[in-house]
Amino acid sequence: MTSPSVTVRFAPSPTGYLHIGNARPALLNWLFALKAGGQFILRLDDTDRERSKEEYAEAIQRDLAWLGIEPHRFERQSLRTDSYDAAVARLKQAGRLYACYETADELDRKRKRQHARGLPPVYDRAALKLSDEDRAKLEAEGRRPHWRFKLDESVGHVTWEDLVRGPQTVDIGSLSDPVLIREDGTYLYTLPSVVDDADMGVTHIIRGDDHVTNTGVQLQLFEALGAPAPVFGHHNTLTTSTGEGLSKRTGALSLGSLRDAGYEPMAVNSLAVLIGTSHSVEPVADLATLAGIVDLSMVSKAPAKFDPADLDGLNAKLLHAKPYAEVADRLSALGVAGGEDFWNAVRGNLVRLQEASDWWRVVTGPVDAHVAADADEVAFFAAARAALPEGTFDGQSWKAWTDALKAATGRKGRALFMPLRQMLTGLDHGPELAALLPLIGRDRTVARLDAVTAPAD
Repeated sequence: MTSPSVTVRFAPSPTGYLHIGNARPALLNWLFALKAGGQFILRLDDTDRERSKEEYAEAIQRDLAWLGIEPHRFERQSLRTDSYDAAVARLKQAGRLYACYETADELDRKRKRQHARGLPPVYDRAALKLSDEDRAKLEAEGRRPHWRFKLDESVGHVTWEDLVRGPQTVDIGSLSDPVLIREDGTYLYTLPSVVDDADMGVTHIIRGDDHVTNTGVQLQLFEALGAPAPVFGHHNTLTTSTGEGLSKRTGALSLGSLRDAGYEPMAVNSLAVLIGTSHSVEPVADLATLAGIVDLSMVSKAPAKFDPADLDGLNAKLLHAKPYAEVADRLSALGVAGGEDFWNAVRGNLVRLQEASDWWRVVTGPVDAHVAADADEVAFFAAARAALPEGTFDGQSWKAWTDALKAATGRKGRALFMPLRQMLTGLDHGPELAALLPLIGRDRTVARLDAVTAPAD
């Protein structure tokens, strides 16, 4: 595969916010192009004038940039109406586009009658039998036509070799002639998509498997327009762990909400791409590495079910491996100082980066004064105060302190370490105190020891 031969596209509708399920086709296309040195087109399917919003269009571009996707080309279908009009003229001239006048209610009654007779709900092409006089009469009544693409039933089946699913077949006889133009003259998805793919030189279409049947129709449309057909690949789609689909309208797991919640983009990328494949779901550090891992042949045909909680584990592993240089600016923006020593001390306890702020507050204080459990613990803290090393704390101070305290009190293990942790941090869990103690420093340690109070009578 040579790099100039690959052009892919991601064509979302700006009718809502992208969610992690939308990230899957966007990323699979981006990684496919990245691996081949090809081109990635972001094309907004904004022909639905009523539901398409500029705020969603801007959010789509912002979300893709957050994931690390940098389109080589940006297009809007709303600006390409002339191209669609020209294609319509060609299809009408070829006798492949015809006017239909049935209302939605009339079509629904037809389908119900067909169902009652045990017939498939396929449009009967009644509109092709209308005379010029019939059409004139209907239009005089105020009816406006919608336009259908006449499928070529003579071929029987449309077949193609799918990059994910292997050999695929669609029975054309089982399909209704698709509506390409609404009564108000606006275009549905199918025609603009095919015209754009042809005009923009799209070589590979990678999308969800809910489009498999559409591909049979679109292959006929490519042929009718005299355009070469791209290579298709239909991947499995993401669902929740209970099998429910995701929707832009509900905002479930939107990329914006995941970003605001503090997830790392590569945690989202790793989950969105690797789940539902033969590869284990693991955190991948960057998109170039992910592109080297992913191959469409490894994508399962079964739906990819995921648990949002999986993001936490991936996110934590990514943070635990990050060097300080990669997070320094973000920590500074959070008001976290302490430098590399602080980062190395706390990163193993983080799920999301903003949690570093909590540990910085533990270091700098104040923390709640510790209440001793009993008189024995009061004596223990007095011994701890006496055994505290002098001078500036360093990486050996914790061991020197606890060794001296163990010798003085006879305590060891949890009985020795837990009261000190609770006194120093106000918590019963957290980073290794050997690394945390130098950051807390001697003065704050003394202050926290001196603040220990005896239990109430």
